[in-house]
Amino acid sequence: MNDVARLAGVSIKTVSRVVNDESGVHPATAERVLAAIDQLGFRRNLGARNLRRGTETGTIGMVLEDLANPFYSVLTRAAEEVARANGKQVLTGSSDEDPARERELVLEFCSRRVDGLLVVPAGHQHGYIAHEINSGTPVVFMDRPGGNVSADTVLVDNAGGTAHAVRHLAEHGHRAIAFLGDAPDIHTAAERLRGFREGCAQAGVPFEPGLVQMGPHTTESVAATLDRMLPRATALVTGNNRITVEALRALSGRAHRPALVGFDDFELADLLDPPITVITHDTRELGRSAAELLFARLDGDPAPPRRHVLPTRLLPRGSGEVSP
Repeated sequence: MNDVARLAGVSIKTVSRVVNDESGVHPATAERVLAAIDQLGFRRNLGARNLRRGTETGTIGMVLEDLANPFYSVLTRAAEEVARANGKQVLTGSSDEDPARERELVLEFCSRRVDGLLVVPAGHQHGYIAHEINSGTPVVFMDRPGGNVSADTVLVDNAGGTAHAVRHLAEHGHRAIAFLGDAPDIHTAAERLRGFREGCAQAGVPFEPGLVQMGPHTTESVAATLDRMLPRATALVTGNNRITVEALRALSGRAHRPALVGFDDFELADLLDPPITVITHDTRELGRSAAELLFARLDGDPAPPRRHVLPTRLLPRGSGEVSP
C-alpha cells in the first residue's frame, strides 16, 4: 500500500478507502489509485486483514476422497454454488482415502482459519478436530460419518439401495447373485455389503460368501474375480461407479454376460449396450444439503447435530432386467 500511495501521490489512508470501496474519495483520485494498483499488481492480503479485524476469512475447506472422480466433482460443484450464494469461496483437497492425508488437509485448512469444513472422512477417528469444533468452527461430514466427535452428517441410504438392487435381480429370476464392493473398512462399502446381505434375505436367495469380493480393486483383480465367479453367478451388483466401469471392461467381449446393477450412476451409462441399470441418488443434493447445514451453523443455528439420510432409487435401463 505504501508503494501504491507513493505512485498515486496520495496517503495510505486514501489507498485503503479505495481498496475497501469506502466513500469520501474524489473520483479522479480514485482513478489514480486504481491505475497504480494495476501497474504494481497490488493485491490485498485478506488473511492478514481478517486476522487483524477478528472477522471471518470468507473461505470454507472441503476434503474429498478424489476430486478426479465425477461423483466428487458434482458434490463439489453443488457445495460451491451454496458457498458462492453466501459470499464465500471453497478450498478443496483430495485425501486419496488416506486417513493421514485427510488429517493433514483438515489441519492445514484450520491453520488458514477457514470459517467451516465439509469433510468426506477417510478415517474413523476425528478427535484431532474436536478443539476446532468446540471453539466454534462448524464441521459437516458428507457421505460417511465422522468418528468420536459430534457434528452434522449427511449420508445416502447405502444399505437400502443395495438391498433394492438384489430384490430387483431376484424378481427377474436370479438366484446366484455376486457382489463386488469397495474396501470393507470404508463406511459406504460396509453399508452396501450389509444391504446386499439384507437384500438376499428379503428376496429369499442364498447369500454365498464365495460370490462376494471386497476391494480395493484393480482392472486385473476385477477380471480375475469375474473369471472365478462366472458362470456360477448369473447376476452382479457392483458397489460403486468405478467398480462398475472395471466390471464392464472385464465383461467386454464375453458371449454370456451376467445381469448387472451398479451403485452410483455414471456418465454414458445410458448409452452402453445394454444401458446400465443403476442405484442412483441425488449427488447434488448431498453437496447442497451439507453446505446449507454448514452455513446454518455459521449463521448461529444452535440445534443439536443433525443426521440427514438421503434416499436412493433404482433406475432400470436394461442390464439389470436380463433373465438367467
